[in-house]
Amino acid sequence: MSSVNLTSIRSSTTPLAQDASPDVLEGVNWRAVIAGAVAATALSFILLLLGVGLGLSATSPWSFEGIGAAPLAVSAIVWVILTQIAASGLGGYMAGRLRGRWLTLRDPEVYFRDTAHGLLAWGLSTLIMAGLMGAAVSGVVNQAAQATGSAATLAQTAVNGSAQPEGAPAGAAIQAPVDANAYWIDVMMRADPQAVAQGQAITVVDPATDAATRAQATRILGHAVVTGTLSTEDSQILAQQVSLRTGMPLAPAQARVNDTYARVLQSLSENEAAIKEKADAARKASAHATLWMFVALLAGAFVAAWLATYGGRQRDRAAISADAGRF
Repeated sequence: MSSVNLTSIRSSTTPLAQDASPDVLEGVNWRAVIAGAVAATALSFILLLLGVGLGLSATSPWSFEGIGAAPLAVSAIVWVILTQIAASGLGGYMAGRLRGRWLTLRDPEVYFRDTAHGLLAWGLSTLIMAGLMGAAVSGVVNQAAQATGSAATLAQTAVNGSAQPEGAPAGAAIQAPVDANAYWIDVMMRADPQAVAQGQAITVVDPATDAATRAQATRILGHAVVTGTLSTEDSQILAQQVSLRTGMPLAPAQARVNDTYARVLQSLSENEAAIKEKADAARKASAHATLWMFVALLAGAFVAAWLATYGGRQRDRAAISADAGRF
């Protein structure tokens, strides 16, 4: 007899040793599933390391060197998808090829179980990779969030001179450091360029008195920025201090105070808009990365299931050829 029909052997009622094995009776050969998952995890890890190395080699902090952000993002997405397809395909193929034969089952049931083995190998590999990479990804995300929050706090503090005390409850009073608004106080207190150009004398202020004046001006300006309103009384006090400090007439000093306060509010608004734009860009990037990761995992699951059935067919054909040679 030169050949043996696959269906006839599977539907044979002759009991064989493999038919009575626990794996056959339970329907899942976990040894084959674990072997496929280990192979898929190892290949996935190796390919991810290779992708990181290639990505670092293709980028550069110098201008006009290396690839841009957009091509790098596209390349990363393509590499992740290819990694999932290759690793999941290997794991599914091994899970389907390494398990024992079910000789008393018909083809549809065999194909279903092969598909299930591929999906189980893919799922176990995905869980292993999630466990291995979860801590690293979580650390990177936390560091990025902390960096973004620190940058936003520093930007706001640099503009409005206010900072929430560490550990203070929400809505607590905001305290302003003495030198937080040093730049804007310097803008108000600097000498009049026209007076300097004309050689007019500048009022000399005692250092101790000047320090107290600048501290008071810092608190007034910081409070005005936090509340969003510079009262008439505070505006007049600042104008008097500017006039005494620079020798300017009271009217130009008042105009300088109002102009400086408007510039502070504009700078704060621009910084807040920039921070919101960066946060929105990070949100969109995270959403896109999540969606593409879903596509990659879905492709990996499909390839793992398909190659598991392919490996199962090859396993059965090889076994049938070996049995046929003995008849």
